[in-house]
Amino acid sequence: MFKARRLLFFYVETPLHVGAGRASANVDLPIQRERVTQYPMVQASSLKGALRAEFCQTYGLKDNSPEVEAVFGKAGGTGDNWAGAVSTGDARILLFPVRSLAGVFAWVTSLHALESFRRAADLVGQPISWTLPQGMPDTNTAWVGSKPQVSAQGKVVLEEFSFNAQPKAEVDAIAKWLAEHALPQGAAFQYWRDTLPARLCILHEDAFRDFCLYGTEVQTHIRIDPDKKTVAEGALWTAESLPADSLLYAPLMAMDVRNGKDSKNADAVLKEFDFLQGGHIQLGGDETTGQGWVAVKVYGG
Repeated sequence: MFKARRLLFFYVETPLHVGAGRASANVDLPIQRERVTQYPMVQASSLKGALRAEFCQTYGLKDNSPEVEAVFGKAGGTGDNWAGAVSTGDARILLFPVRSLAGVFAWVTSLHALESFRRAADLVGQPISWTLPQGMPDTNTAWVGSKPQVSAQGKVVLEEFSFNAQPKAEVDAIAKWLAEHALPQGAAFQYWRDTLPARLCILHEDAFRDFCLYGTEVQTHIRIDPDKKTVAEGALWTAESLPADSLLYAPLMAMDVRNGKDSKNADAVLKEFDFLQGGHIQLGGDETTGQGWVAVKVYGG
């Protein structure tokens, strides 16, 4: 049983591509998605691998060093092997940025996404104070805060879709909590924290799913023949990415080290990850082209 728990928030600063490993009908390299909802996600195995790499770099350790294996485990079919002391869950979407006719862009979410987040927070022992509005927004309605920046003449226009803006006090409370606890702190993110209450929209679950499905960034790539200076044959492909300004979350949990050598307890294991607070890590592919940089916020503890 896990003895120590935290919640990680990941604010996407550059387009994030964590590949699904198979082509779709429209994109050669799609991103990972939840099977049922089709929401974008980062699978726990991908996230844990990135945390392990960052752990090694931060402390100047080799991947097979005893300190790393004590925390992340040691593989092997027989003999001297053990499970890791740290566990991560999938990184799931909470806020998704969508182009807006007013205010440049809006952060959209849904009751389903918010309730899923509340359940994850409860899992790590961090209950959420805010409540959700009663009922469900209509398919043509967007619940907004008291001073929305993304509405004009009572309408919220996202991409080519129009929604009736309906102010809700609960949206202000949710946005204020997220700005304080989920978005990175510091002067660099002051503007984003300040404008979150004015940009947040809670949509019908179908609308939120559709934006998550069709509102991602798709980049076209080519490879140039170095001699002919033309596109190499067969070297044209597309890659899907989660857009910048998306917000994801994932549980981070720990138990006592299980290698039979160290006496480090679960709290001490999570203490090793304090370097994440207010820092940046790289997730997914295309690292050498600046993709996948996320700002990390640790909540709880």
